[in-house]
Amino acid sequence: MSVEVANESGVEVDEAVFAELAGHVLGRMGINPLAELSILIVDEPAMAELHEQWMGEPGPTDVLAFPMDELRPGHGGGRDEDASPDPALLGDVVLCPQVAARQAAEAGHGTQDELELLCTHGILHLLGYDHAEPEEHAEMFGLQGELLESWREARGKR
Repeated sequence: MSVEVANESGVEVDEAVFAELAGHVLGRMGINPLAELSILIVDEPAMAELHEQWMGEPGPTDVLAFPMDELRPGHGGGRDEDASPDPALLGDVVLCPQVAARQAAEAGHGTQDELELLCTHGILHLLGYDHAEPEEHAEMFGLQGELLESWREARGKR
């Protein structure tokens, strides 16, 4: 997997952790190992601008996902026999650590845990998962929880 992480937020984060997490999630989802993903970490004004431009909603949000190729597990990008050997650009996940910090405080856990959750959430959106309907919500959030648990277990952290 090729994961590029760019931090333009002014907040110190460990970019390598996000690259490792993304690789873990994509690997567990059976995505072609030649796939590419970009993670961009931005400040609140930049996130607010993206949120307004692309979602038509005011103010900053926690995470946005901008898919590029239709690459979903078992649909041309996974490890099945029909998988394409061609690399694919999954898209961009954009995170805002300032919004994540507020949400983490409300949820009673650390900002890093919240950012890892949001990164995983954004990647699942890139892979075609959504949570508009109750069934979709249950599937996506269940999978998100499983992926984060396996990530934390792999890192020796619970």
